[in-house]
Amino acid sequence: MDLQQTDVVVIGAGAVGAMALWQLSKREGLSVVGIEQYGRVHSHGSYAGESRVFRTAVHEGGTYVRMIQRSRELWRELERESGRDIYAEVGALSIAPEGFQDLVTALGTVREFDLEHRLLSTEELRAEYPQHRVQDGDVGLLDAQGGGLRPEVAIMSALDLAEANGAQLFFNTPVIDVEERANGVVVRTTQGAWLARTVVVASGSWSTRLFPELDDLLRLQVLGLTWFMPKDPSLFVPERFPAFLRDAGSVHFFGAPSFDGYAFKACTNPEWPVFRDVSEVPTHHTRAELIKIGQRAAELFEGINPEPVRESVHHCAYTPDRLPVIDQSASGRIVTVTGLSGHGFKFAPKVGEWAAQLAAGFSPEAAGVDPRFALPAHLERLAVTGPYTGGGH
Repeated sequence: MDLQQTDVVVIGAGAVGAMALWQLSKREGLSVVGIEQYGRVHSHGSYAGESRVFRTAVHEGGTYVRMIQRSRELWRELERESGRDIYAEVGALSIAPEGFQDLVTALGTVREFDLEHRLLSTEELRAEYPQHRVQDGDVGLLDAQGGGLRPEVAIMSALDLAEANGAQLFFNTPVIDVEERANGVVVRTTQGAWLARTVVVASGSWSTRLFPELDDLLRLQVLGLTWFMPKDPSLFVPERFPAFLRDAGSVHFFGAPSFDGYAFKACTNPEWPVFRDVSEVPTHHTRAELIKIGQRAAELFEGINPEPVRESVHHCAYTPDRLPVIDQSASGRIVTVTGLSGHGFKFAPKVGEWAAQLAAGFSPEAAGVDPRFALPAHLERLAVTGPYTGGGH
């Protein structure tokens, strides 16, 4: 098989791959190839599903705040360059009982990083956000720089810009294998083979198929999405209804305002097990699951029809400690990004920027990648903590 030559190959054109392609395509004199096993912006990836919550006041603590702040700048840059609306900065509202641990952690984050926010009492929540059925003792934290992202629009925009900048993109082209050689990395696909100086592997839930050594580290968790139609859709438009996280007892809901004019996203997940391969992941909720989710939604939101008008099921690769893998092989020729653990889309532009920097020859230290994200560090922690034991999302 004849080898086509290029400087960089990016495997996967989803959230991270598209952002890496966008960044790499801006580099003068660099030839870039992107390879995607499905079509341009498809429904199979972890990013799919109309909208994603963007938060700076994260309950995961301060680890991601600088990444998210840089990503916010890059989301705006992507909007300017593409001319498309991607990020609706309408706020992200967390509602939970006073003293709820995730809320306490998020509040500590906003104070540590001096993030713009508001605290709302039970009475203020009921007065300002009547769409929520607020329980006695609930309080709110409004993250002013939070909001809703349009993932499919974002991926399409990044890919269009990368192509306009000269990147060659190949869709419906599965990768067969990746082989590192002394003079580069060979990427074999169903449509031909490339010899690249460096390769970015951004294959998400499919990462273990290319690199079985990741099998002990990564597990697939299922992410279910549902949309509900309110009696008065005007109450759920972005101008009146921020993106949200709700916690009531053992129930956790998250979602976004109505971008389609008639339904808003409100999601909670059944107790799905973890999986090893995409082929094992369910493709839809069961009827019983949808009924239960609708009943829970009706308890938390005012004036909604408890029958979901849309539903979809997705998956994401998780690590045991929920930290992403951003790693460079010993030779520097292979950059691996995976394990975004269900909260990676908000900072995908920054991760894509890191991937592009590593592929262009930066060391992880020079790029500013957190050393805890390196694969050896993950494997060392796994050796101490034992096999993956994570539950549902």
